[in-house]
Amino acid sequence: MLSTVQNTNVSPVFVGRSDELAALTDALARAADGEPQALLVGGEAGVGKTRLVEEFLTAAAAAGAVTAVGGCVEIGADGLPFAPVSTALRALHRKLGDALADAAAGQEGELARLLPELGETARESHDEDGRARLFELTARLLERLTADRTLVLAIEDLHWADRSTRELLGYLFRSLQTARLVIVATYRSDDIHRRHPLRPFLAELDRTRSVHRVELSRFTRAEVGAQLTGISGARPDRELLDRIFERSDGNAFFVEEIVASLSCGCSTGLSESLRDLLLVRVEALPDRVQRVVRIAAEGGSAVEYELLRAVTGFGEDELIEALRSAVGANILLPTPDGDGYRFRHALVREAVVDDLLPGERSRLNRRYAEALEAEPGIVRADERPARLASYWYHAHDPAKALPAVLDASVRARGRYAYAEQLRLLERALELWEDVPTEVRERQRPVDDAGVYPACGCSDEALRRLDLLAETVVAAQMAGDRERALAIIKSGLRLLDEHKDPLRAAWFRTQRGRMLGALGRGDARVEFAHAQELVRGLPPSAVHAEVLTQVAAWEATHTPGPGSYGIAERAVELSRLVGAESIELNARLTLAGLKIDAGDAEGGIAEMRAVCGRVVELGNVHVLGRCYINLSSALEGVGRSAEAVEVAAEGARELRRFGLPDARSWVFGNASESLFSLARWEESEEAARECLRIAQSRKSRGIAANRFTRLALARGQWETAERELATAREHYDAHQPEPQHTIPLARFTVELAAARGRIAEGRAALEGVLEQGVNPAVQRYVWPLLVAAATAEADARGLPAAEPGRAAVLARIRAGAEQLARAVPVWDAYGFFLEAELQRAEDGRQDAGRWADAVAAFEATDRPYELARVRYRWAEALLATDGSGAEAAAEPLRQAYATADRIGARPLREAVELLARRARLPLTAAPPAAEEPAPAESLGLTPRERDVLRLVAMGHSNRRIAEELFISPKTASVHVSNILAKLGVSGRGEAAALAHRFRLFSPAEAG
Repeated sequence: MLSTVQNTNVSPVFVGRSDELAALTDALARAADGEPQALLVGGEAGVGKTRLVEEFLTAAAAAGAVTAVGGCVEIGADGLPFAPVSTALRALHRKLGDALADAAAGQEGELARLLPELGETARESHDEDGRARLFELTARLLERLTADRTLVLAIEDLHWADRSTRELLGYLFRSLQTARLVIVATYRSDDIHRRHPLRPFLAELDRTRSVHRVELSRFTRAEVGAQLTGISGARPDRELLDRIFERSDGNAFFVEEIVASLSCGCSTGLSESLRDLLLVRVEALPDRVQRVVRIAAEGGSAVEYELLRAVTGFGEDELIEALRSAVGANILLPTPDGDGYRFRHALVREAVVDDLLPGERSRLNRRYAEALEAEPGIVRADERPARLASYWYHAHDPAKALPAVLDASVRARGRYAYAEQLRLLERALELWEDVPTEVRERQRPVDDAGVYPACGCSDEALRRLDLLAETVVAAQMAGDRERALAIIKSGLRLLDEHKDPLRAAWFRTQRGRMLGALGRGDARVEFAHAQELVRGLPPSAVHAEVLTQVAAWEATHTPGPGSYGIAERAVELSRLVGAESIELNARLTLAGLKIDAGDAEGGIAEMRAVCGRVVELGNVHVLGRCYINLSSALEGVGRSAEAVEVAAEGARELRRFGLPDARSWVFGNASESLFSLARWEESEEAARECLRIAQSRKSRGIAANRFTRLALARGQWETAERELATAREHYDAHQPEPQHTIPLARFTVELAAARGRIAEGRAALEGVLEQGVNPAVQRYVWPLLVAAATAEADARGLPAAEPGRAAVLARIRAGAEQLARAVPVWDAYGFFLEAELQRAEDGRQDAGRWADAVAAFEATDRPYELARVRYRWAEALLATDGSGAEAAAEPLRQAYATADRIGARPLREAVELLARRARLPLTAAPPAAEEPAPAESLGLTPRERDVLRLVAMGHSNRRIAEELFISPKTASVHVSNILAKLGVSGRGEAAALAHRFRLFSPAEAG
């Protein structure tokens, strides 16, 4: 019986959950070893998620970890942006003090968006990269904090999380590689309906396999018995246990509620409905206490004491007594910071809110809003705008709600909470027509809409069209392109293009950008329409943006003389109107087109000048494009070693500025150049890093592109098939870009040739040639034509390949005639193609032509291509009479050495076969007195030698990873292997040994 029930209905004994708690403590142990851990604890409401996390946090603190808790805050149906992360950081700030300030040093202005205690926020970035930078800086802050301690961050009620919080957590889960950190988040699994925003987030985390799930089931009958024993201090009799277990169905919270209702004298134990069950103890409280509980429920998941006092109107003593009763009844609990109160369980709060009458809810929200306006300091400044907006909105007072919502949208943008900014602006649009005209005319001017020209009226007040433009930009920044398109459509319906062409042009330009990003419709039509609208108008920033967007689109989709002229005009107009950011973008486009036109030196010099100015200005948006375009341009003209250097610098700088997707592109470019340099292991590692941090479809496509090329060169046909299909999925089929489609066509030709599908390869080639070949795409077309000619030459004599052969070869030759050979690498491909075409046309091997190709490639950074043409040269020499075998021996050995070193299996096997037929040795016996190099004698691989060199220079694992385009974890593995092979105990000893044995020359050692 429950005659001796204690004052609490919560069991002081932790019941069950041994496996789940073990999973959490195991994660803590792994985190202590430097391996960050992320766990999601799911279960239905009331099943015991919070209790499990509390037990874990207690154990973690006892083990020496620093713990912090942040709860997702619900205000009505809205979540505060970044609320749980801000709360957790605030708790860490209280506990760590100067240590946190030191970790944030130099980035206080950005991190103050999450932790205002760090000081004033920096001027926000007006582009998509601002939030990415904030996310990266948050990750770096946590890495620094965990350098000499283990941190445990608990995020409660993830089902209420705002989108910005979800995206930040997702970024942390993916990007943190080396940190003594555990992040554990709880969510209600029974709330995750089909359309719940957390559902796709959880699915994405499951795909990453970097987050562990912990699912809590309901208690068994025995566990309910143990819980009742803990509550009452005595074992319950069988009848009572059966009754409570049947009613609660093993839900721990329901067990507590039933026990409480029985202890209060409720003979039936509970009513039939869940809501009545949850309300039974609330209704047993005195009226004044019930009133406080109802007011607190409408205030949000947590309410400050001073705010409660203002809204209730109670005196201090009266309110404290009421709160004491609510806390004693286990309805309310003090918040962790001690400033307010929250419901012990969200289910109770929801039941109380649901029990309020509609008019009662509106009245309470009005009183909350009025109290906040009267005393703004009673809530934290970073939460005040969003809460005031929510209170006025739910008070159904449009005239008061509109300015509050607009102000909150500005604050949300300042914190890079673009999804929340979008929701607030959409709420403003909803309220707009219900607000009196005189109130609308007093609203703030346009906050941030790019170069959109605001109304221009004398009062500068916000107009509906201005609000739509602001909402379009917010949707773009939030990544909600579908919503942006819908809002653009609304804006265009409001516009008379003849009377207001400038704003119409702005909306048309945004529509083109969104169509291009979504791969839907024809973006060029929208850009052309925008051009027509601004034609004849005075110069403006809108005009400059239109031309810059058109030039960029033309450069990537239909490059040629026309796009060059547009880019020139975009630069001139941007300078004229003083829009330097637009000008820098236009100059980058123009520089790339200069290179495509044959002025490689001039174009690269211009790119470097733009990049220098961008770094000087700190323009983070253009900064990413600078490193991407410059490294790509250098690779395109055969300067692969320079491209790798630029990519390495870009990876460091873009990490510093927190631009992960731009870094992904840079790693993709590095992978391409490392392949060209025959550093294939490094190329693969760079491609993996590209994929790991990719945040867009195209950057994932780039990684798949690099994997495909590597697989083809290594003879891994199944992998090549799979990666090629993946690359196609990530590129836009509606608006193809030659920089993507031509390499994919080349890979299709090579794979089809290897698999004996000559018709498939020819179709891929024709798909490119029928679009027309111009010098602007020659860097991609030369390798495609060589691949096609090689396929035709190898297939010569096959009956299936004979039909149509002559026409295909004629098409290849005609395509080559349209291309320039202005730089050495293009010239080398030209010689390669000429020799292959002769082999394909008449079957003859012209040793002179192949010798020209060898000489041309010897002047480039292309060891793999050089090995291929050396092999063909040797084959041609062996086909001649006389002393061909003697002349062929050396190029054949050189081709074999390269193929064997880099792992080009098809080429190596072809060389071996030719050598066997010619009875030529592929290796020469080393001189008897020659000794192995010191590093080789120690058993170090080439990659381990590279790592040891950087260790000897004093670099950290992260710096080594950046230099060699590998992950920090891979660098750590290499270092461990080196220490074992050298028989040393640490990095310092390894560095000393390297210097003592003179493993590296002074130049190599830096």
